[in-house]
Amino acid sequence: MTEHDDLIEIARTSINPHRVGGRLFGDVASALETTTGAIHVGVCIDTGSGTGFCAEHAAVASMVTSGEYAIARIVAVWRDDDERLTVLPPCGRCREFIRQIDPSNIDATIVLGQGRTAPLRTLLPEWAWPEPEPPRRRDTP
Repeated sequence: MTEHDDLIEIARTSINPHRVGGRLFGDVASALETTTGAIHVGVCIDTGSGTGFCAEHAAVASMVTSGEYAIARIVAVWRDDDERLTVLPPCGRCREFIRQIDPSNIDATIVLGQGRTAPLRTLLPEWAWPEPEPPRRRDTP
């Protein structure tokens, strides 16, 4: 048993596939633990119009809804037709999304598989952007 098996199992039990036409919902699930120890889960939604979202987005939305923003660790999983479970790394959009929710999330642990993890900063190189300058005040005549 590895350190993050508990989170992987929580995500696995959240998988709930549902097909509508050619679209599959809920076949990827994510579980995250906040820095306070709260657990949040979410599933992916695939839509034909491109308005869907990844499982990590849904788990983060649950976290934010509860008033938390800092992630200690996060995982996403997918189960194939033969019931094999695969841990999935977050896509680039999810990596950036997680980073922007709270500055501390750059150090969140991303579970990459059985016994494999990485801090978000490792998976999102060159993430730092300069702070925007405040708007200049126009002098009125």
